[in-house]
Amino acid sequence: MKSRFAFTMIELIFVIVIMGIIGKFGVEFLAQAYKSFIFTSINHTLQSNSASAVEFISSRLQYRIKDSVIARTGEVVTFDSIANLDDTLSYTVLEWISSDVEGFRSTTLPNWSGIIDLNNTNASPTVLVSPQTNTTAITNLIGILSHGNSDISNAALYFIGSNTNKDGYGWDGNALTDQTGVMHPINSIAGAGNIDKFSPRTGVNTFTGIDVYEYYKLAWTANAVVIENIDATDNTFDLVYYFDYQPWDGEKFYDSSKNIKHFTIMKNISTFRFTSIGSILKIQVCAKSTIGEYSLCKEKTIF
Repeated sequence: MKSRFAFTMIELIFVIVIMGIIGKFGVEFLAQAYKSFIFTSINHTLQSNSASAVEFISSRLQYRIKDSVIARTGEVVTFDSIANLDDTLSYTVLEWISSDVEGFRSTTLPNWSGIIDLNNTNASPTVLVSPQTNTTAITNLIGILSHGNSDISNAALYFIGSNTNKDGYGWDGNALTDQTGVMHPINSIAGAGNIDKFSPRTGVNTFTGIDVYEYYKLAWTANAVVIENIDATDNTFDLVYYFDYQPWDGEKFYDSSKNIKHFTIMKNISTFRFTSIGSILKIQVCAKSTIGEYSLCKEKTIF
């Protein structure tokens, strides 16, 4: 008779035990690998989102007029200076006026030089001479950046070294009617040979009795980062950026009739905080995952 080979009972028991061990720990290994992959993916997304939001905001705050930064608790007229925040309030708006850095950088020469010639013979209460300034180029660039909505007639000057007053920027929603505020509404002067001259805005009086300083910054827009679309279920919200509006002309970012330009910086944000130490700003943005309860924060200090 031919002999036949087969597993013995002991061998079968060993095989069953080994298969059980592999099944138990193999599934756990795969589950752990899957969890690790999901966590890595979520962490990468949160890192990217929070970092992008912080970098976007800080890059624009870098060119702020430092004393112009304020905070609001919503779409309200009342506001607090960034240097005097109330710890008992929940601020949902960070707002500031930025200088026209694109125009100052320009391509080869600055569109505005940042210097007023106080001793120029052509200077007067209705004429400010700014050597090497090109008001035509300023108008063209502002028109491009605002998609044709603004020009130099919407701009204003901020004199470096002048006394600052948080009420002199137009944050209260009232247009400036004279030149006594911090911002000085201007226009260009038509005609050949006037490319380097500013005039006071029509209806905003002259510079008579006003301290005009040698150095200035030109601004044509305010900026606001606003918490919107709050989801009470998972405590998240959208960060929305507003620009191309002029507080010195009485414009507000939340004025629906003006249709102020805006776009969403980032969704699913769980925290947006800001504070200041002197003129230094610190912001924090925390992004939250749509899967699970993962959250990750990024901070940045802006000098």
